[in-house]
Amino acid sequence: MSTHASGTATAHRYVPVASVHYELVPARRLSLETVAGRTGLHPELIRRFVALGLIDAEYDAAGRPVFAPDTPAALARVERLHTGLCLNYASIGLVLDLLDRINRLEAALRRSGARSEEPPWT
Repeated sequence: MSTHASGTATAHRYVPVASVHYELVPARRLSLETVAGRTGLHPELIRRFVALGLIDAEYDAAGRPVFAPDTPAALARVERLHTGLCLNYASIGLVLDLLDRINRLEAALRRSGARSEEPPWT
């Protein structure tokens, strides 16, 4: 309630407004050449990773692959597994799936408030 200069009290009603999100700028995507330049990997190797499902790609109107901005980091992870653990690319897909599953389970534990004496190992 508010009081105006005349001394009368008025009640204000606030109507909830639904939040609407408009994407004004399209999400930034990286070309195959940009990803290859940032990672130092050959474009054909990156195409093979897409075919194996190790990284995700979308395709533009011309049929060229475009990648999310975090793709170079994902490729670095694939290369670390390949060189550091001597895994072949087919087995890296399984390892990435398991690591993602572990991350989801640890996040669920944190949300539930469960505490562990052990630090997370991932």
